[in-house]
Amino acid sequence: MPARPTLIHCAAILALAGAADAAVNTGPAAMGDWRADQPGVVRHLTVTDLPAPYATHPTAFPAAVVARPADAALKAPPGFTVGAFAKLEHPRQIRVAPNGDIFVAETDSGRITVLRAGDGAAAPSAREVFATGLNQPFGIAFYPAGAHPRFVYVANNNSVVRFAYSSGDLKARGEPETIVPKLASTTGGHTTRDIEFSADGRRLLVSVGSGSNLAEGMPAKTTAEAQAWEADHLQGSAWGREADRADVLSFTPDGGDEHIYASGIRNCVSLRVHPATGDPWCVVNERDSLGDDMPFDYATRVKAGGFYGWPWYYIGNHEDPRLKGQRPDLAGKAIVPDVLIQAHSAALGLTFYPSAKGPSAFPASYRGDAFVVLHGSWNRSKRTGYKVVRLKLKNGVPDGTYEDFLTGFVVDDRGVWGRPVAAAVARDGALLVTDDGSGQIWRVTFSAGSPAPR
Repeated sequence: MPARPTLIHCAAILALAGAADAAVNTGPAAMGDWRADQPGVVRHLTVTDLPAPYATHPTAFPAAVVARPADAALKAPPGFTVGAFAKLEHPRQIRVAPNGDIFVAETDSGRITVLRAGDGAAAPSAREVFATGLNQPFGIAFYPAGAHPRFVYVANNNSVVRFAYSSGDLKARGEPETIVPKLASTTGGHTTRDIEFSADGRRLLVSVGSGSNLAEGMPAKTTAEAQAWEADHLQGSAWGREADRADVLSFTPDGGDEHIYASGIRNCVSLRVHPATGDPWCVVNERDSLGDDMPFDYATRVKAGGFYGWPWYYIGNHEDPRLKGQRPDLAGKAIVPDVLIQAHSAALGLTFYPSAKGPSAFPASYRGDAFVVLHGSWNRSKRTGYKVVRLKLKNGVPDGTYEDFLTGFVVDDRGVWGRPVAAAVARDGALLVTDDGSGQIWRVTFSAGSPAPR
C-alpha cells in the first residue's frame, strides 16, 4: 500500500489577501529574489521594464539540490493544503487521462508511469509502468478528445509515437507506432518536446526547443538568402543545425502534412490549448548570458504564423547585441508575449484550471486561470523561480500579472530541496505538481469550509 502522505497545512491566519486586493509589484520591485516569494505576491512586468543588455555581469550560479530540511514547508494561499501524493524516480511532465488516471513522464528513465487514485484520495491506489524503453519521453496527449480516446501519444526527444489505448489501461497494449520519425536533424541542446492537439482535433502540435543558446554554429546567410529559406518555411525560422527547432510544428494526427506553426520560440517546454478559446499557449525559457534580469521568460498565446524573435530579437523589437545587424528585415516583426516572467525563472510547466466540481476543487475564482511552474534559475546571481504561479485570465485573455501560488522549495542562497516541473488538474479538482528535485508529486487541495480566496 502507498505510504500515507505528510500534509503541509497552510494556516488561514496568513496575512495575505487575494490577488484582487493585493498590491501589484512592478518594475524593479517585480524582479527580486526568492526571499520576496510568498503566496499572494503579485508581479507585473512590461516591455519597458527590460534592463539594458549586460546591465549586470552574466553569472552561472546553479542550485545545489539538498535534502529537505526538517522545518521546510511548502506554502499556498489560505484555505489550501499541500500533501506529498506520490514519489517517483524523476517525474517531469504530467497529464490526466479522461478517466482520471494520471500519466507521468519519467524522462531520464525512458518510461511513462500511470497512477490511479480515487476522487479525494491523498495517495494513489495503483501504480504501473505504462511503457518503457522510450527516448527521453516528455509530452503526453490523448486522442481523440472525449471520454474514450483510442491512442496515447508520446513525444520522444526526436520523434512522436502513439500507443493503442482503451480507457482504464494501466499498461500499453503493444509496441508503439511511430507517427513522426524525426522532428529535426539535431537532438542536443533543449531536449524536451511537448505535444497537444488543436481544439478541433485536426492538427497535432509539437514544440521543439532550440539546439543552443543563441544559434551558435548556425551558418551565416545574407538577408536575401534568409528570405529565400523562409519562403519554404516560415518568417523568422532558423536553418542549419537549428532547422525545425525553436518552433512549434504542426502535423495531421497520423504525422503527415508537416509545417511550422510558429517560429522564434526558443524553448516552449509546455504546450497547451486553452479549453474555452482553443488558443495554443507556450511557456518559454528565453536566452542566457545577457545579465541577471535579461531577458524575461514568458507565457503566451501562440499565433499561427507568428514569429517570437529567437535568435535575433527578444521580447518584441529588442535586437540581441550578439547578433546585431544580421536580420534588419525582421525588425518590428517579433510578437511581444502576453505575460512576462522574471528572467531565468525557467518557466517549464503550464496547465489551465477547469470548472472542477470534485471534493478538492478550487474556488470559482480560479476557473479558467492558468498555473505556470518555474523550475528555478541558474543564470543569475540571486536565486529566483522554484515555485508555481497563477496567471489570471478573463475569457482566456491574460491581464499580464502573475501571482505566487506555491512557494517554499528554496533553502538558502545556494541550496534548494525541490524543483517543480509541471502541473495538471486531477479529476477531483486537486492541482498535481511534479518535482524532479525531490522526486515527489505534490497535491494541492482546497478545503470546502475555508473562506474562498479572491
